[in-house]
Amino acid sequence: MNLNKKESRDDMDRKSLIKKFDKQAEKYDKRRKNDQLYRFRQRIFQDAEGKVLEVAIGSGLNFPFYRSDIELTGVDFSHEMLKKAECAAADYPFPSTFIQKDVETMTFNDNSFDTIISSTSFCAYQKPVDVLNQIQKWCKPEGKILMLEHGISTNKLLAGIQKMVDPLAVKIEGCHQNRDISDIVDSSDVKLIKEERYLAGALYLIWAKPS
Repeated sequence: MNLNKKESRDDMDRKSLIKKFDKQAEKYDKRRKNDQLYRFRQRIFQDAEGKVLEVAIGSGLNFPFYRSDIELTGVDFSHEMLKKAECAAADYPFPSTFIQKDVETMTFNDNSFDTIISSTSFCAYQKPVDVLNQIQKWCKPEGKILMLEHGISTNKLLAGIQKMVDPLAVKIEGCHQNRDISDIVDSSDVKLIKEERYLAGALYLIWAKPS
């Protein structure tokens, strides 16, 4: 395949994915009133401190769990998601900056953040291991990488259903249902500190740090 044609197709696919998430911004924002993952977010994201980077920040569902003395930078490729996040941030005391960029292609200086947050974002990346390797470079050596992700279940029946519906989920929402988040972490350069699994093993809470 011609390289230019491949790049053009990849660019079109990415624009299509962004549109999918733009359309879901209202739905994500409504979750603020009835967030089924509230207690899990609280469990892990209260550990965020210092200069915090939240990748694929969405509508800002993690804001209630951040300390008042953090300094937040939020990144998302969806303009509509960022609009919701900026509006939500007005209700919280910490300073926040929002950047509309694709996490898979953007850059920060190494060692820029004390904590890096990812919340249900690794379902959508084209190369999730590469993203995690890049993220850990942006984190200070003594910093934290905190992840709350959904993926393949430990329940065989549910895992089978996830594999079956994955192509449709990707087509409609741009979201893989069957990714093994533990394997992604193990295949990356980050150092795993602790992992917890909930909801039939389909929800992953991961505490890690740079290698």
